[in-house]
Amino acid sequence: MKELIEELKKQIIEVLNLEGIQPDDIDETAPLFGEGLGLDSIDALELIVLMEKNYGIKLSNASEGKDVFKSITTMAEYITNHRIK
Repeated sequence: MKELIEELKKQIIEVLNLEGIQPDDIDETAPLFGEGLGLDSIDALELIVLMEKNYGIKLSNASEGKDVFKSITTMAEYITNHRIK
């Protein structure tokens, strides 16, 4: 799980072009939206694409996404339980 969390941090920084942020700067339990990383709805779409492309996971609805994208830890848990790739 720790490896997946580190992998997700790197992928999020790359996909969202978060300049000046290193994986160690991201608290895996901090909120991704609002406080924490302060991501927005456009970023959410990028995260959905990332999960589909890298892990074969399709989110079926927006409310599911809210639970999955609470933090990097919740993303990692979801990927661990649902990944196809």
